[in-house]
Amino acid sequence: MAHNPLPSSGKPGANPGDGANYGFAMALVTSLFFLWGLANSLNGTLIKHFQTALNLNRGQAGFVDSAFYIGYFLMAVPAGLFMAKSGFKKGILAGLILYALGGILFYPAAEMRSYGFFLFALFTIACGLAFLETAANPYVTILGDPAKAANRINFAQSFNGLSIIMGPLIGGLFIFSDKAYTNEDLAAMPFAEAEAIRIHEAQSVQTPYLIIAGAVILVALLFALTKMPEPAAESEAGETDGSEGIGALLKKSHLVLGVLAQFFYVGAQAALWGYFVDYKMLLSPDQDLGVAIGFGKLMAALTGGNPEMSPVQIASFHASFALIIFMIGRFVGTALMNKYRSQDLLAVYALACAVLLGVGMVTEGLTAVLSIMA
Repeated sequence: MAHNPLPSSGKPGANPGDGANYGFAMALVTSLFFLWGLANSLNGTLIKHFQTALNLNRGQAGFVDSAFYIGYFLMAVPAGLFMAKSGFKKGILAGLILYALGGILFYPAAEMRSYGFFLFALFTIACGLAFLETAANPYVTILGDPAKAANRINFAQSFNGLSIIMGPLIGGLFIFSDKAYTNEDLAAMPFAEAEAIRIHEAQSVQTPYLIIAGAVILVALLFALTKMPEPAAESEAGETDGSEGIGALLKKSHLVLGVLAQFFYVGAQAALWGYFVDYKMLLSPDQDLGVAIGFGKLMAALTGGNPEMSPVQIASFHASFALIIFMIGRFVGTALMNKYRSQDLLAVYALACAVLLGVGMVTEGLTAVLSIMA
């Protein structure tokens, strides 16, 4: 029997202020923020891991991010059109199915050790995430008092911040080996021994992604069994024929510049997250941040892992700790926006990022790593 957190009418656009209990529906939608953050934050682990498991160089491994974000790019508009016609709930279900399918495809991809197959699996996951990200924010706004919609969005997005910490943790605890190998190390080994190591490394991604796929399927089932509201249709007075859509938008200079800023931001974020483990191992292989080491050992103890960590695991825990700093920064930025103009804060943060990036480019060792973490 379906769990029904909505009024008995369940009509699209139902008034969220009518006293209905939206707690369960809100929990489901919030889980979407967690799920897509987790998928994004695992890419950095894969970029480093595939270099050994599939005998790739650093540039070839970077196609992990390319395949992922191409999926976003190609599916964003179709996802919006699908949901405009079929509703947000069906769009979310479609997205969750694609996400789960992509996770399941990691199993045969690892068995075959096919990089192309892995990239297709990541592309499939990203296509699903395009649906989820398109639908999540509108859903959050209608699940309760409209006056508190911004608070609900901030609450839901905090789980996105939590999930991005989990990706490097999963990599350090369950994907990366206790012994780090480079392609040079494996090339010096007998072929059979090196091949056995590569097979083991490739198959280490199977269990984590199957577990994630199972969790996604569970969320999809809960969505299917739960009556969800749909955003109310626009009133006739607010409807347009769309004939001036793109042209009118391009005339809004702030919007165009904002889109460009977002484009460069996402590119920078993907590069930093994707190559941080490589960066740490290259620039500071023997110098570590004590608190990051302690964090990694604590996580290993809690999960029954080996406290004696390989350099790649240590680098992964540094990445996870950096994302804790990132999440704290989001909360600090949100608080500061209550006191300062958003454009002023954006300028200050952009300048700080440029300075820290410059430090990371011209220094080495732990100083360079800390500048990127900050």
